[in-house]
Amino acid sequence: MQIKTYAAAAAVAACAAFAATAASAATAAAPAAAPVVTGPAIPGMCVLSNDAVLGGSAVGKFVITRLGQLKAQVDAELNSEGTALQTDAKALDAQRSSLSADQYDQKAAAIQIRDRELQRKAQLRQRELQATQDKAFNVVGQQAEPIVRQVIAERNCSILLNGAAVVVASPAMDISPTVVQRLDGKIQQFAFDREHLDTTAGPPAQ
Repeated sequence: MQIKTYAAAAAVAACAAFAATAASAATAAAPAAAPVVTGPAIPGMCVLSNDAVLGGSAVGKFVITRLGQLKAQVDAELNSEGTALQTDAKALDAQRSSLSADQYDQKAAAIQIRDRELQRKAQLRQRELQATQDKAFNVVGQQAEPIVRQVIAERNCSILLNGAAVVVASPAMDISPTVVQRLDGKIQQFAFDREHLDTTAGPPAQ
């Protein structure tokens, strides 16, 4: 019988959003390859990059690293169960000639049940990792919000632009470095683990 390797696929899919966000944050935090000459800053107009704050702050880097650790734990769990399932499926194939049709069908049905359970677990772990990421990023956002408000007041910002939507802006308009600096002085890290969701939540595996 053939059993698809769901664990490997699940390991890639689980926390795919985290990987994309982490890569975006790391890119935003990295120094530019070459400086772009800009015009003068526009009074009252400011820019804030959430990715720069997440990727550049100590707490943001800690969160990204911790999420990577949790994803690795999930990958190991799913890959281990997937490997065991593949091994048992191959062993059953090898025994097929020595089993009656009913015996083979019963054992094959049991493996198929395990296969579906692994699919459901992979989907559950993906939701848990996403929920963990959302909660952790929300904590960083809550810690940064009063700092952002303070800097907006200090800079007399009438308009705050999302850095992700801005191609080029005068560095004098970017309040992200100031927010990162003050956030580093406020919080460096906080403890969190993978969220555990109700196993009955979400649609069943197809």
